[in-house]
Amino acid sequence: MELSAPAVPSPDRDALDDAGDLLRALAAPVRIAIVLQLLQHDRCVHELVGALGVTQPLISQHLRVLKAAGVVHGQRNGREIMYRLVDDHLAHIVTDAVTHVTESRTNTTVSGEA
Repeated sequence: MELSAPAVPSPDRDALDDAGDLLRALAAPVRIAIVLQLLQHDRCVHELVGALGVTQPLISQHLRVLKAAGVVHGQRNGREIMYRLVDDHLAHIVTDAVTHVTESRTNTTVSGEA
């Protein structure tokens, strides 16, 4: 079965490199989980630590990567920094990827049982 997609103009090399950098920044499971958490609402580091069950230094390290890639933005609020997604495009990439693998697993399980 061949999928048909609308014609998309070929982006220049810099755009392709930047898109690759962005996808690499999103590639770690903890970073995907952070994006999913921030999709719900803005959070500070200790909220992410509690929600994801990983250490504060690890969360901070992943937030630095996401911030450098332009995925999240942090805004100081007293002693805490509240993190938010820069835009919804990135959330769609992550949620679509998670939905895809979830559906693929479901389809594999169902077809394997038949």
